[in-house]
This record gives sequence, structure tokens and C-alpha cells, in this order.
Amino acid sequence: MNIVTEHKISGKPIVDKTHKRPVRMVRWFIVVGLLLALLVGGLVWFNYFRGKMIAQFFANNKPPPVSVNVATAKSETIPNLLTAVGDLAAVHQVNVTSDVNGRITDIQFTAGASVKAGTPLVQLFDGPEQGDLANYKAQQRVAQISLDRAKQLAERQVGPQATVDTAQAAFDQASAGIAKTEAIISQKLVRAPFDGELGVRRVEVGQYLTAGTQIVSLTDLSALYANFTVTEKDSGQLKVGQIVRIAVDAYPGRTFEGKITTIEPQIAAETRNIRVQATIQNPDRILKPGMFVTTTVVLPDKPPVVTVPETAVDYTLYGDSVFLLSEKKEEDGKTSLTVTRTFVQTGKRVEGRAEILKGLKDGDRVVAVGQLKLQSGSAVTISTDPTPPIPAKPPRY
Repeated sequence: MNIVTEHKISGKPIVDKTHKRPVRMVRWFIVVGLLLALLVGGLVWFNYFRGKMIAQFFANNKPPPVSVNVATAKSETIPNLLTAVGDLAAVHQVNVTSDVNGRITDIQFTAGASVKAGTPLVQLFDGPEQGDLANYKAQQRVAQISLDRAKQLAERQVGPQATVDTAQAAFDQASAGIAKTEAIISQKLVRAPFDGELGVRRVEVGQYLTAGTQIVSLTDLSALYANFTVTEKDSGQLKVGQIVRIAVDAYPGRTFEGKITTIEPQIAAETRNIRVQATIQNPDRILKPGMFVTTTVVLPDKPPVVTVPETAVDYTLYGDSVFLLSEKKEEDGKTSLTVTRTFVQTGKRVEGRAEILKGLKDGDRVVAVGQLKLQSGSAVTISTDPTPPIPAKPPRY
């Protein structure tokens, strides 16, 4: 049978048949590709347009200038001061006590009163001693009479010299007994050893007082010692006679002046510090021993340095900096003020001003108040309000 003549069978060989991609599928791929290209292009254009509009918005909407107070850096000679802490001690201070035992019969002072040297304070019972004193005085009178009679007889050569010597010994013995008894009686009357202020009374009438028991404290407040320590490195700058200023918590904002009177010749091996003592006159009697003090030693002046108000310096972990003021001309010809953060090297801070060792020069203008709202490049205007005073120490309430 001939294959070609079979019903529904082509005469072409099977292996010669070709597979063609339908036209509809090709068109579908083309459309999808165009849509994807349009979508990607739209996204790219949108991001570009958005960034451009944002940049244009911020360029045309600059924040208003910040109002700040401005200070000028200036070259000046600042006081060369050495600061330390210490305490006050009285030049003369003692706890008044008795030398002997006895019962208190009279208290002759008022607590807190001012007394002079030798003022009687406490009387102890001295009845037995007064009796002994009367006895010795009677013996002295009898011995004196016997001595005078023996001398007269010896001068007439009717009495021996041995009688004179015996009478003289009896007189001297009675006199010694009087002196000893009077000393004991004087010990029974406790007196103020120097001028000063009395403290709180610690005894009562009728109390049996043993030797060494505190009766009252006595302090001379006319002058005080300010004791403080400095490091071994700073000890070479100190000399006797240098001025010392002290400040106490009880009187904020007030200073008291004195002079160095003693410098310890030895440096403590444990701390490598040296002890210094200054004498402070206290005519108003307002300073008290035991007060905590901040001492400032006035040293010879150093060469002039650039200083700014202490509030102008921003102290951070990354370094100390200031906002330096500079002028900038705009396109319309107007002048605007901007600030630039400038890092500086600071030194000491004295009386509200900070020493600038590096980073500024004389005449530079810096922001003194209002830095919290600033960043480098910010526009500013100078406030017409006066700059608030900057105290060396904040007030204490």
C-alpha cells in the first residue's frame, strides 16, 4: 500500500516538519517588556524628582538666624592663682581644765562670754588649804619673833649663833609652807590662760572635778591659721609672705586675706603633698576654727594670654570648642553672620574667664550665650540684650 495515498496523511516526511512560535506569544513578551521599562523608568524619574524637590525646598526654606550674645576674645594678664582646700585652726585654743581634784563651789563665768587672761572661771573647795595657810602664817610669825630675838642676843654676844640658825630654819620652813599652800589654793581657782571666747559650759556647781576634766573651751578668734596642702609639683612656687585668699561656705561671695607664715620643710611620703599654713586676721570674729576653706595663693603674674568668657567654651569628651563668628556676603550684596565650630585648647579658668592657649587670637568674636541652638554654619544675629554677668563662682543658696 502506498503511504501517500492514505487518507489524512501528508505526503511529506515526518522529520521535515518545522515548529514556529505563535505570533501572539511574541507580542505578549514585547508588551510586558515595555511595561517593565516604563515602570523602572518611572521609579528612577520619581526618585530623581523627589530628591531635587527636597533639595530645592530646604534651599529655599532656611531656618531664621539664631539670636546670640557675642563676646570678643582679648589678650590680658590674668591672675596667676594656685587653688587648694583646707581648714581653719585657732592660733590659741584650749580646753580649760583643773590641775587638781576638788568639788566645785562656784562657777564665775557665763558660757559664750569674752574673757581676759586671768579671769576667774571656777572655784574649787579650798577650806583645808586655807586652814593650812593660816597655820603656816602663824608659824611664820612665831619664827620671825624668835629669829629677831636670837639675832639681837647674838649681836650682844649673849646668845649662840646656833640659836639664830635654828630660828632662821624655822622661819624658812614656815615661809615654804605658805608658798606651797598658796600654790595649791591658786590651783583651786581656775583662771582663763589668755584672752578669748568661752564655749559651752561642761560642769555644774557641786560636781566633783577630777584633774584633767574639761570645764569649758577657750578660743582666741582674733587670728586663725588656714592649713592646706599643695602638690609636690606646685611647692616650688610657694614662699613665706605670699598673699592667700580664702573663701568659706558660711559667707558665699566673700573672701578673707592673709599671708603664708609657715611651709612644712618635709613632703609627705604617702601623698607627696606639702603642708602650708597661712595666718588670717579675723577682726569681726566671724571665722571659726574647723571651717572648711578654699584657699587661693596669689603667685607672680604670667605673660598675657587670650581669654574669653567661660560660658563661650563648650566642654565635651571630643574636645573643647567655641563658635567663631564670621561675616559672609550674600548674592544680593547683604552681609550675614554665620558661626563655625572651632576647637581650642583651654587653660585655667579665673573669675569667669577661660584661658585659650591655642585656637583663637586677640579680637576674634565668639558666641558667649545661645550655643545650644547652633551648629557649624548656622546663621546668627547679635542680640541687643546685655550679656548676663558671669560670676567667678555660682551663687549658693
